[in-house]
Amino acid sequence: MLIKKPSDMSPSEITDKELYLNRREFIAKTAIAIGGAAVSGIKITTDANAGQKLNVTKRGHFAEGEKETPFKHAANYNNFYEFSTNKEDVAELSRNFRTRPWTVSVEGHVKKPRVYDIDEIIKAFPLEERIYRFRCVEAWSMVLPWVGFPLGDFIKICEPLSNAKYVEFTTLYNPKQMPGQQRNVLEWPYVEGLRIDEALNPLTILALGMYGEVLPNQNGAPLRLVVPWKYGFKNIKSIVKIRFVEDMPISSWMKASHQEYGFYANVNPSVPHPRWSQSEERRLGEFLKIKTLMFNGYAEQAADMYKGMDLRKYF
Repeated sequence: MLIKKPSDMSPSEITDKELYLNRREFIAKTAIAIGGAAVSGIKITTDANAGQKLNVTKRGHFAEGEKETPFKHAANYNNFYEFSTNKEDVAELSRNFRTRPWTVSVEGHVKKPRVYDIDEIIKAFPLEERIYRFRCVEAWSMVLPWVGFPLGDFIKICEPLSNAKYVEFTTLYNPKQMPGQQRNVLEWPYVEGLRIDEALNPLTILALGMYGEVLPNQNGAPLRLVVPWKYGFKNIKSIVKIRFVEDMPISSWMKASHQEYGFYANVNPSVPHPRWSQSEERRLGEFLKIKTLMFNGYAEQAADMYKGMDLRKYF
């Protein structure tokens, strides 16, 4: 193979820098879309808090034997329809999303309804890093180091009443900041819910960060839900309201297509989505598919909550 030195090349043989960078960007996006391994390592800067380290008091690996998904994949391939239905565009479109000031309203059947400032919440709870498998309904997955605290700890200070059977979560509604909300893709604001026992499960957390740093805008800043045995759409982002209710909340995806998206959304390889199989998944940044685990590998901690339920009917 003949390798030319720069002095041997004519100007016409030298690739223009801008063209080269655009080509790299195209290759990066294509590789993410197909689960390939060659992806750009550029870290996108978002709001003023981006890159800020969090004080983690405890660490736990809940996906033993599995390596973490590189940050470049997790931060550049995002389901966040409030910004865009194109996963590769969310990071750029959320770049200037403002996460301060930010409040979270606690409402419904609780002894202590009130409005919390996000920084008040951060100071109130010791932060843990938990490495979880994360499975999206479209059959791609990641292994992510979330930073947060058990949702159950927050619920305890709210003191829900005995008739609070479910917890309903609501995302910010601000079409000026979230351009995807200017389209009727879903009914806005985004709403999700959990049964109270699911919310109190020790695995369920409210996340404020990932990879030891403040949560990037595109990943749901400043506060999001993480329920590792459920499909990704249950893990609502940019939460502004938590409401304790007696009746099952009708989530945004249930309203949009109840035949495809059920309330429970437990990862279940034996129950296919109407348009594709759920038996396998592809980790972002990898090419080969792997078998999907029941309850995403968390059956030991989650299965007892659904004893006696028909998981094909209650999907």
